[in-house]
Amino acid sequence: MDANVLLSTAETCAEFLSGHLERDWSAPVPELDLTVAGVVAHISDCLHWYAYDLTAGPVELATMESHVRPGSAPAELLVTLGTTAKVLAAVVATSAPEARGFHPWGAADPAGFAAMACDELLVHTSDAARGLGVPFEPPARLAAAALYRLFPWTPMDTEPWPTLLWANGRAPLPGHPRLTKWRWHCAPLSEWDGSAPIS
Repeated sequence: MDANVLLSTAETCAEFLSGHLERDWSAPVPELDLTVAGVVAHISDCLHWYAYDLTAGPVELATMESHVRPGSAPAELLVTLGTTAKVLAAVVATSAPEARGFHPWGAADPAGFAAMACDELLVHTSDAARGLGVPFEPPARLAAAALYRLFPWTPMDTEPWPTLLWANGRAPLPGHPRLTKWRWHCAPLSEWDGSAPIS
């Protein structure tokens, strides 16, 4: 997982969303307490903070408040999404591989932050698509990149995209009940203990 995969994922999601600017972005997203615009703003919030967190190091940076305004026009929200993705990609690309940044689920390395960003992009674009009433399915290679970096305990004999949705608690998977709790492994894979965390 690297900056190039992050940029490809962001481009895929932005291109999809840009094709639906005429739809109602104030519509609620099923099962979430957010509108379509709110979900897209949330993606940018995450990417923005990931860039700061990786740069700041393993201690939480708690001195700032910053957020994207979900009431902005949909086209402007997409510009923001692309901008925050490029900023994070630049930070990932210029950080030492052994660098660590704060995250409540583990001190992530640059690959971990890139993977978390891809997960946010893909899963929340899917959320937005549900709110818009349109289907979304990214290329399997992008789903696989996020899935196997963040969820190494997931089934290996299922398609990456439905498995990524399952791992994020969004849908059931054949032979596996829908998850009510989930988390990812954002620290280096060499530090994974081989278990499947449940929260």
